[in-house]
Amino acid sequence: MVSSGLGPGLRHRRNEQNESNEVGDADQTEVEDDISDSDVEDEKPKSRRPKENAFTQQKLKAVHPILTPKNVIPVLIILAIIFLPLGGAMLYGANRVEEIIIDYSQCEKMARSSHFSEIPADQYEAHFHNEMNIKPQWRLATNSSSVWNNYPDDRNICEIQFQIPDDIGPAVFLFYRLKNFYSNHRRFATSFSESQLNGKQATVSDIKDTVGQNCEPLSVDSKTGKIIYPCGLIANSLFNDTYSDSLLAINGTSDDYTLSKSKIAWGYNKKRFKKTTYDAKNIVPPPNWVKMFPNGYTNDNIPDISNWENFQNWMAPSALTPFSKMFARNDNDTLEEGLYQINVGLHFPVLPYDGHKYIYLSTRSVIGGRNPFLGICWIVGGGLCILLAIAFITIQVLHPRKLGDTSLLSWNNEETQIGKNEADEPKSSIGTGTAKESSSSSSGVH
Repeated sequence: MVSSGLGPGLRHRRNEQNESNEVGDADQTEVEDDISDSDVEDEKPKSRRPKENAFTQQKLKAVHPILTPKNVIPVLIILAIIFLPLGGAMLYGANRVEEIIIDYSQCEKMARSSHFSEIPADQYEAHFHNEMNIKPQWRLATNSSSVWNNYPDDRNICEIQFQIPDDIGPAVFLFYRLKNFYSNHRRFATSFSESQLNGKQATVSDIKDTVGQNCEPLSVDSKTGKIIYPCGLIANSLFNDTYSDSLLAINGTSDDYTLSKSKIAWGYNKKRFKKTTYDAKNIVPPPNWVKMFPNGYTNDNIPDISNWENFQNWMAPSALTPFSKMFARNDNDTLEEGLYQINVGLHFPVLPYDGHKYIYLSTRSVIGGRNPFLGICWIVGGGLCILLAIAFITIQVLHPRKLGDTSLLSWNNEETQIGKNEADEPKSSIGTGTAKESSSSSSGVH
């Protein structure tokens, strides 16, 4: 009844107020919904799923060669053309190297002391351009020097005579070779002190307790408690057979052939091996060096390892057996045809562990010493390429096979499908935009 008494102006004003309240309530509800949605999005856990792109989906562009007779056969022929001449050149260079290898391990037992006797044929090997007319011989002699009075077993000298049937060199290299001496044993190969080799005064802790590389069990002398220099198993087992400084010319051969012990080690060793700063009173030689230093070290006789190249070569353990180490060389003079003798002081034992030691005299080629293996491998590889090419040609001629449709390959299908999808994307985006516009316009109409 009250409302009916209101005028039209008041009634219209009240209706507008009610409508505004309803709109405000709706806006408030929308705000609350937006806040709740944002909270839900914030609380949504992060996914570890990688992004979908060509890299993560392994769809990067790649080359997929199709191996057909038309492209395989030419490739095989080209490889053969490369491999065969290269392998032949390597094999020729290896065969040009001249060398002689003599095993003198049994000299103490088999050689006579009264006269020279022939070395058994299975204990030497020679490769020269000319044939050897005189077989290698040896004789067991005795060193009468008073230095060896306390070491009678080290007086033996093996005198070895061998023929050089043609002029060889320069350059000529003299190596010693060991067999059945396994310097790659883990305990042996890590038994040294890098600090000592670098010339530093390594402490007992440095050479004894360093993990992975230490001198145990030869770090400190058990009698005096002094540091062993150089410490470790490698230095203690230094190869100590001695060789004469020249090849002695005999039986009418013109001149002796002089050998030098310089430049027999790698040049970078100068940075690694340096003269020690130890005081002689604080160090002792390794146990097996007692023959070289019977009275121990003095400030005048401590070895300068920076200039001792034979020691530097020995301190690089070889990975395999047998192995060779350079002992001397001559880079300037030709070793003329004739008969030569080398005297070897026998100090390094090998018979107790069925080992062997050799003298190894050799020249070189552009690819190094005499090793035909690499050249043979290249020749075999080239030969296989030729055989495969001939086999494929024969099969193609006698039993040809029609090549399938390459457009049906899986990777080609994928590329075609990707192209179609990229072509359809603009159309779908245009259609979506039109739909949105129509829906918005229709909502505006309503």
